[in-house]
Amino acid sequence: MADNLAEQRPFTQRLFISLGKKILRWSGEFEARHSLIPTTPKIENCHFPWVEKLEAAYPEIREELIELLKSPEKIPAFHQISPDQQRISKGNNWKTFGMYVFGERIDNNCRLCPHTAKALAAIPNMRTAMFSILQPHYHIVPHRGPSRAMIRVHLGLIVPTHQPDKLWIRVDDQILHWREGKVIIFDDFYEHEVRNDTDELRAVLFIDIDRPMDKLGTCVNKIFFNLMKVSPY
Repeated sequence: MADNLAEQRPFTQRLFISLGKKILRWSGEFEARHSLIPTTPKIENCHFPWVEKLEAAYPEIREELIELLKSPEKIPAFHQISPDQQRISKGNNWKTFGMYVFGERIDNNCRLCPHTAKALAAIPNMRTAMFSILQPHYHIVPHRGPSRAMIRVHLGLIVPTHQPDKLWIRVDDQILHWREGKVIIFDDFYEHEVRNDTDELRAVLFIDIDRPMDKLGTCVNKIFFNLMKVSPY
């Protein structure tokens, strides 16, 4: 059936899809060769000296999130601000409050969360940052990021603890669990999915940073980031 559907697509569309897959495969291999840190699904915090300061700012960051959650209707769903996420963001089950998008500061939102904005500004090569709020009993289906050029950081802010087997993120073959006030770092180029089968919401500070690369890798990634800015991703 899948082959038949693929054959029904216009030739140019099939060509672009095939070319896109080859480019992404090549970029992943290129970035792995030029990365200065491991390309494992989970990346150890010790590679980033700023983690300790971010975790220390957790109480103030959490308080700012709690204040925002008093007016949940003002927080958009992820697909409302990033239409390309419609496959994984349904209804109001995954809400996001953005403060940086591909390096561009969202001034109004940062003014509402000054402690969070200050903590984010201290993170080198930070690209995107937002509060990521997952409603109870929602599953973010398996997906993967477009490139290894960035790596994903989560700071746990609101994490139900009484049913850990019902709240997790899978990255490749590894199951990770959030803890309030603690950072986890992973490579979202690997397939990953999130499940919250608890009766409470889960919230993290979601951050993308540049992958540390050698000089050639850094130059190529600059081109990638410029393309991402004009994409619907």
